Amino acid sequence: MLRSKCPSTAQQLVASTSTRLPSSTRTYALSLDQPKYGANRAFNGAKAYQFNWYTRLLEGSRTGPVIVLHHEEFSAERLKKLRSDIIVAAQKAHKRDNPTSPVEAAPQPTLTVVRSGVFGVALRRFGDVSVGDLEKMITTTKGSFAVLTLPELNPPLLNAVLRAMDKSVPPKKPKTPEELAAIEAAKKADPDHPGRRMKRIRPVRTPGMKVMGAIVEGRVLLPKGLDEVSKLPTLDTLRAQIVGLLSAPGAQIAGILGQAAGGQLARTLEGLKKGLEEDAKPAEGEAAPPS
Repeated sequence: MLRSKCPSTAQQLVASTSTRLPSSTRTYALSLDQPKYGANRAFNGAKAYQFNWYTRLLEGSRTGPVIVLHHEEFSAERLKKLRSDIIVAAQKAHKRDNPTSPVEAAPQPTLTVVRSGVFGVALRRFGDVSVGDLEKMITTTKGSFAVLTLPELNPPLLNAVLRAMDKSVPPKKPKTPEELAAIEAAKKADPDHPGRRMKRIRPVRTPGMKVMGAIVEGRVLLPKGLDEVSKLPTLDTLRAQIVGLLSAPGAQIAGILGQAAGGQLARTLEGLKKGLEEDAKPAEGEAAPPS
């Protein structure tokens, strides 16, 4: 009777091992569908704080880009280094565009790791962007997500930050068929010492990151569109180019009138007079008008 109620040693080992699995192994997708429990769900405690925080991050898209990232296998130290690389890139871009401004005045990007379930609700309730456009960005990707916010829409700054992330977290190389076969064989292989507890081997983590898209001023930009925006000049340069295009026709007219001023004006009028006199002469074979 007592034996049936007490778990065996093997059962205790399985239970203890399952409770030690890191939370990073969980894979959830950002869901934008209406939940079964109702659309006006109210969060409490820590989730309420997270929901308000994520809402403020999304509201920042009205002045600067909010980039949604998918990441995997990041440790705390590796995530700290990524944040440092992004800030250093932003400071260098600010120093390049504003040589006389101190580095401390550079805009600070913010990288925030989000909880997928709460962030999905915040996205769905964010009224500046349609849910259909958000679904094109989120798709059905599972895993861990983060949000990178920039304080302003500055294409050179955006380009510098994206390049810093690509350099800090290079794309993963796909595994070869030989490597996949070796991994599968290792899973099916018999233990070296049957009956003994296997030594826990900490896996080597290779961080990976992917840009899902961005929310900018009420619009959703997919990675290709975000890359095109990052290659544009600064907003001040774009404004100067627009002003130049609008003022070009007026400048051309003013130039023509300026050429006709002074001594050229007399020559212009003389040419006009000769043209009128030639038009007034009778053609050959026609009688002259009576005097």
